[in-house]
Amino acid sequence: MAKLVVLNAGMAGRSHELKVDKTTIGRVEDNSFQIAEPSVSSHHCEILVRGEEIVVKDLNSTNGTFINGQKIIEGVLKTGQVLRVGQIEIRLEIGAASATASAAPASPAAASAPAGAAKKPIDQSLAMQRGVSLNELEQGPRTSGFDTSSKAFSKKTNKTNLWFLIGGVLAFLVIAFVLFYVFQQIKSQ
Repeated sequence: MAKLVVLNAGMAGRSHELKVDKTTIGRVEDNSFQIAEPSVSSHHCEILVRGEEIVVKDLNSTNGTFINGQKIIEGVLKTGQVLRVGQIEIRLEIGAASATASAAPASPAAASAPAGAAKKPIDQSLAMQRGVSLNELEQGPRTSGFDTSSKAFSKKTNKTNLWFLIGGVLAFLVIAFVLFYVFQQIKSQ
């Protein structure tokens, strides 16, 4: 049976078995395969099993739907290919191929490598980072990313407040003087 297996760190190994009817992928709960991740649209794409073909249709998602790095509106997903929704990578595995696909080398070069050779590191650039790694802690505090040496982000002076206060005091004195003068005129009559 065909199934989708999530490859991203933090969700690795999470899978969904494809049914005969359509399967929807998205962030909200009413999808067949819910992936609660911000880069995934609420209703991102749908997968239709048509005989031997597995067809993926984008549902006007914000971040797009990709098969092996190619953006698609509708496309056929084949065994071993990677479907990317937002920043989540999902591989299609079929039946017994799922057990052998994870054990099989990723490339022909890896197949010819000696058994003791180190494996090529997996690119995790599309994985959402959660928290801070130990290496980042050892490097010390992060910079803010803003240029604090320029005057563009400096504390405002209180000149505006000072002028407003002076204007208010002067207006009060003028009104007080006018009222005093008016009362003196009324008193003298």
